[in-house]
Amino acid sequence: MFPDFNLYSSPLLLLSLQGLLFAGLLLKRYLKTKNPSDLFLILILLITCAHQTTYTLGFMSWYDTFKTTKINYFLIDLSLALAPSLYFYFRSVTNPKKVFSKSEFVHFIPMAVYLLIRLVIFIYDFTQPNFNEVQNGYLVTHFQWTYLEPFITLLSMLQMLVYLTLSLQLVWTYREKIKHYFSNTYKVELKWLQTFWVLYAGLFVYNSLQTVIDASIADLSWLQQWWYYMLSGLVIIYIAIKGYFTDLSELKGAEIASFLADEKPLSSQNTVKPNVVEELSAEVKLRKTKIEDYFKVHQPYLESDLTLVSLAEKLECSREELSEAINKGFLLKFNDFINSYRVEAFKTKLAEGLQDQLSLLGIAFECGFNSKATFNRAFKKFTNVSPTQYLNSIK
Repeated sequence: MFPDFNLYSSPLLLLSLQGLLFAGLLLKRYLKTKNPSDLFLILILLITCAHQTTYTLGFMSWYDTFKTTKINYFLIDLSLALAPSLYFYFRSVTNPKKVFSKSEFVHFIPMAVYLLIRLVIFIYDFTQPNFNEVQNGYLVTHFQWTYLEPFITLLSMLQMLVYLTLSLQLVWTYREKIKHYFSNTYKVELKWLQTFWVLYAGLFVYNSLQTVIDASIADLSWLQQWWYYMLSGLVIIYIAIKGYFTDLSELKGAEIASFLADEKPLSSQNTVKPNVVEELSAEVKLRKTKIEDYFKVHQPYLESDLTLVSLAEKLECSREELSEAINKGFLLKFNDFINSYRVEAFKTKLAEGLQDQLSLLGIAFECGFNSKATFNRAFKKFTNVSPTQYLNSIK
């Protein structure tokens, strides 16, 4: 008897309700901030929750209780909308100044066409005799399930593969770009966004394998397929929590927004080629000397929030000129260049015995680092040993 709250239906129902709750909270925030990333996350949440519905109702005994239910006509696979929504969410986070234009609705045309076909199927079946006496009409049985759904499944798999690849490219490009603008990237690394991608890529692989097995090897039961929906429910709650509570204010500042929106990032203009010596122009040599002199006197690397723009202002040059001087003059990205000075400052303070008064992390913060992870990564990159190993070697 419907509703049957059991071991299989209850978890899916609870996860779906939580997903809808966060969708509502995000909508409330979107109406205030007009942040496009919130809007795309809402779409992702709603689509995923909608996909849970078929199995949730099934395990709640809907189909057994209502033998001639027509709900299958309204439980529509929205995967063709999920893939582009994921991509635009990633883009809206890594480039908040990139406006979603009307021309980009083309990405959702396949979903619109599919919805139109489903509407035609419903209208046709609805007009047939004895429609109220069956659960599924003629076109659902002889066209939708036989031809349309297999095609849509294959198309959505290919589409998801393409959009996941594009999303990964966005994240990779973003992580490379910030190294040219920020001395400390910890606050803007968006590591949780990588986790987001990994989780959805994992769900995609899991679902693809399940689909192939069900289609060509063995028919999977509802219980066997339930696990995918359970996992997707857990993933979407994690994503909802991270998306709602993660502070993206760092990405909205004028400085970071300007570099995120840069169509020709410095990373592509001034390619760093380690160990490649080339003849430097007189202008670059002059700027390199000016940078070295300024660093000896003013030690700007001790500022944890130092950026390419703020340093360019101190040196009274453009960010492009400064980036070129660092990339070509020192063969380093801005991030590595600044952290190399911080590592040397850390080593100097150890030589002075400051470790007797402060912890290694405390000394690192004194030298301009703002996180343990960034400090450890930078120190090992320039010394090939950990800070502790280095301290033991000089005792």
